Amino acid sequence: MKKIWLFLVCLQFTALLAQNNTITYSEDPASVEQPGVPKGELIKLSFSNSKIFPGTTRDCWIYVPAQYKADRPACLYVNQDAVQWKAPTVFDNLIYKKEMPVTIAVFVAHGRVLAADNKTAVDRFNRSYEFDGLGDNYVRFLLEELLPFVEKQKTADGRPIILSKNANDRAIGGSSTGGIASFTAAWERPDVFSRVFSAIGTFVGLRGGDRYPTLIRKTVPKPIRVFLQDGSNDLNIYAGDWWKANESMERALSFAGYEVNHAWGEDGHNGRHGTSIFPDVMRWLWKDWPQPVKAGNSKNELLSSILISGEDWELVADGFSFADGTAANANGDFFFTDPPNSKSYTLDAAGKPVLLNRNTQQGRGTVFGIDGKRYMVSAQSQKIFEYDTKEKAKVFADHLPGKYITTAHNGNCYVTATDGTDKESRVYLVNPEGKKTIVDEGLHFANGLALTPDQTNLYVTESDSHWVWVYSMKNDGTLANKQKYGWLHIKDADGRASAGGLQCDTAGHVYVATSSGVQIMDQVGRVNAIIPLPDGADASNLCFAGPGFNVLYVAAHDKIYRRKLNTKGANGFADPVRPMNPRL
Repeated sequence: MKKIWLFLVCLQFTALLAQNNTITYSEDPASVEQPGVPKGELIKLSFSNSKIFPGTTRDCWIYVPAQYKADRPACLYVNQDAVQWKAPTVFDNLIYKKEMPVTIAVFVAHGRVLAADNKTAVDRFNRSYEFDGLGDNYVRFLLEELLPFVEKQKTADGRPIILSKNANDRAIGGSSTGGIASFTAAWERPDVFSRVFSAIGTFVGLRGGDRYPTLIRKTVPKPIRVFLQDGSNDLNIYAGDWWKANESMERALSFAGYEVNHAWGEDGHNGRHGTSIFPDVMRWLWKDWPQPVKAGNSKNELLSSILISGEDWELVADGFSFADGTAANANGDFFFTDPPNSKSYTLDAAGKPVLLNRNTQQGRGTVFGIDGKRYMVSAQSQKIFEYDTKEKAKVFADHLPGKYITTAHNGNCYVTATDGTDKESRVYLVNPEGKKTIVDEGLHFANGLALTPDQTNLYVTESDSHWVWVYSMKNDGTLANKQKYGWLHIKDADGRASAGGLQCDTAGHVYVATSSGVQIMDQVGRVNAIIPLPDGADASNLCFAGPGFNVLYVAAHDKIYRRKLNTKGANGFADPVRPMNPRL
C-alpha cells in the first residue's frame, strides 16, 4: 500500500511539472537588448551597517540609466530579492522609448547574519523577518539606511546619484516574500512609494500577511497603484493558498477603490510569468506620469457615510511633550492637556493653542460636565480638579489616582485609575458631590471611557490588549454585565492596540484612539473602519468638537490633528440620544 501511495504522489507531482513546463510565455521586445539603445550602468555593492536589522549584511545593485543627468532627481524603483525580471534591459528600452521616466533602480537582497565559521554553522537568513512582516521596519530600513547609502555613491563617470523624494516618482516591487514586502512598504508609507508590483505575493499566514484583505477593506484608501500577478498552481501549503490569497487582495483593493491591475495565469511559484509581463507592468505603473496617483473611493459603507470629499487631516499644533486628554465644551470649543509639562490648552479662533493654566499637576484626562465646568484627573496628586469658566480650580475629589474621565447627563463621573503599576486598574463612579465608589477592578492598563449616546452603557479601553470592555449602567450609576466587547486591530510591531481615549457619535459608532490611528467600531463591537493619521502616527486620545461637534480632534503624542466628518459626536453632558439599531 505504501509503495502504491508513493507512486501516486510521484505521478501527480510529475504531471504537475509537465503541466507547468508546457506553459509558455511570449517575450516582450523590451526584455531583449535592442540595437541602438544605450545601456545603463549596474553597480554592485554590499551594505552591512544596519541598525534596524543589526548584524546583517546584504548585496545590492544600483542601475543608473544612460539618460540620467545629475541636474535633477531621478525617479526610483526598488526591487526586493536582487536583480529580477531582466529589469536592467527592460529599463534601458522603456526609458529610451519614453514609456517610463528616467529611473534609477535599486535591487536589494535580504540580510544575513553571517556565521562565524560556515563549516560548522549556517548564516541566519533574515528574509522572512524583513520581508514577510507587517509594520514599518523594512520601509524604515530603506528610507533611513539603504537609500541614503545609495545616494552617497557615484557612477563610473562621476555622476552623483540623486533620487526624487516625491512618492509619485517612486515604485517598488518584488516576488513572493519580496512582493508582500513591496506592498507593505507602500501601505505603511504611501507618502514615499505610490506604485507597487507584487508577483506571486505571499499574502498568507506566515507573519500576518493574511490580514491585508481585511485591513484594506476597512482603511481609508491610500494613493497607491498596485499590479498583482499569480498563477493557479502557486503554493498551497501550511500557511495558506497563495493563489486564493492574491485573488482576495485584488478583490479587496478593488472594493476599497484602489487603481489595481492583475495578470492571472496557471503557473506555479516561480518568476517566469512575472518576467514575461514585467515590461507591461512598468508601462502600466508609470502610465500618465507625472500625473499623481490618487486615492480612490471605497465601497466601505461606514467610510462612505462619514468621510467628506476634499477633507483630510489638518495639523493643528505640535511641539508638545505628550498631548493627551481631549475635551469639548457645550459650545464645541476644544481643550487638551500636556501632562508632562503640567499644562492645559484651548484653541483660539484661528485654531492656535492658547495656554489655560500651568497648575494641573500633570493632569491627564479632562472632560466637561453638564454644569459647564471642566474636570481633570491627576494621578500625580491623586485628585480630580474642577475648573470654572474662568479656569479657577478647586478639588472635586481626592485620593483617586485617575487617568481618564467621562461625565454623564445626571452629573455622575466615571474615572479609570491605577494602583501605581497600571496592571490592576479600577473604574470609579464619582457622584456630583464628589463621593467616589469603586465600580470595577482588575482591568489591565484601563484607559479611556465613553458613554453610549443613550447613556445606558459604558465603554472602557484596555491599552494592553485588543479589547474594549462594555458595562451596563444601573439607575444608581453602578455597573453590571461586564464583557470583553470591542475587538481592535493590532499593529505587527506593537503586540497590543494601545487604545487610549474614545467617544461615540450619535449613531452609536465608537471612535477609538489606537496605535493604528482611529479605529471605528459599530455597536456590536466590530471594527468597520480605520482612519490612519499622517505618517502612521499613534493616536492617544480624541474627541468631537466644533459648533456642530462634527470635527474629530486627535492627540498624537507631540501633535494635535483634526478632520471634519459627516457625523456628530455624542457628549455626556448633552441629553441622551437613542442611536440607530445595530446591524447584526
